[in-house]
Amino acid sequence: MRNAFAREITRLAKGDERIVLLAADIGNKLFDDFKLKCPGRFFNCGVAEANMIGMAAGMALSGLRPVCYTIAPFITYRCLEQIRVDVCYHHVPVVLVGTGSGLAYASLGATHHSCEEMGMLRLLPHLAVVAPGDSFEVTAATRAAVGHADPVYIRIGKKDEPVVHASEPPFAIGKAIRVRGGRDVCFLSNGAMLPVVIAAADLLVKEGLSPEIHSFHTVKPLDETTLHDLFPRHRIVATVEEHGIAGGLGGSVAEWLADHPFPNAALLRFGTSGDFWHETGEQEHAREHFGLTAPAIAARVKSALASVP
Repeated sequence: MRNAFAREITRLAKGDERIVLLAADIGNKLFDDFKLKCPGRFFNCGVAEANMIGMAAGMALSGLRPVCYTIAPFITYRCLEQIRVDVCYHHVPVVLVGTGSGLAYASLGATHHSCEEMGMLRLLPHLAVVAPGDSFEVTAATRAAVGHADPVYIRIGKKDEPVVHASEPPFAIGKAIRVRGGRDVCFLSNGAMLPVVIAAADLLVKEGLSPEIHSFHTVKPLDETTLHDLFPRHRIVATVEEHGIAGGLGGSVAEWLADHPFPNAALLRFGTSGDFWHETGEQEHAREHFGLTAPAIAARVKSALASVP
């Protein structure tokens, strides 16, 4: 995902001299091509993420299109006040990119986990919150964000994430992507969990079930049109994300459902629990702990289907 972002932001910057790239002491080799092709427009802001956001806001107010990049928890939790006051309050088109989101850096401990940041950021006025599902979606999301009139937060993975789409799908902020049609259960997922959901759906197909899948890459603004279509057609709608079930995609859909009740549909949410993970292990181990593996997801969905009319 991060390589896809680096390629696309370099391509876009070659054609638009307003684009500047800011990083917080990360990605220097990743952006060598950007620095070569867009000299003078890469700024290493050091381990000073809050200052980086303030710089970006000032650049945007001066007519530039700044893009900020660093590890997800450091560009969000550490900078929440600057994002709120410098970027959102002034309603400036700054793009924030958090890499290694969710549990991608599981082995480095809770300081490097970001399982609450989408819930925090989607409360801020004007800020779109986007979690692309594979490298094709990252490319499209980067292009859409740079062209967006409002500020955008994009959370991406780290590296080696599976590719879901055969080619770049039609992409718009606030519009989900239909990956697969089905009738029994509908999966709404985003970010690096999308390939896991596809694997879970394949397991359910072997059980004779027909799952539908949508990449709900935008948590804010939520694609309410698609939700209105999906809930009447399925007994269960399941949200799956590498984020807490409170506040993220699952929380957003639950809030929407409270205002638009569908008595024949149940909402099932998969995500991290509302607590810190104090163990040490790689991403797969962390996903097993939180029940975010394909077998665990498939088993829970099958059990839920057996209990609903």
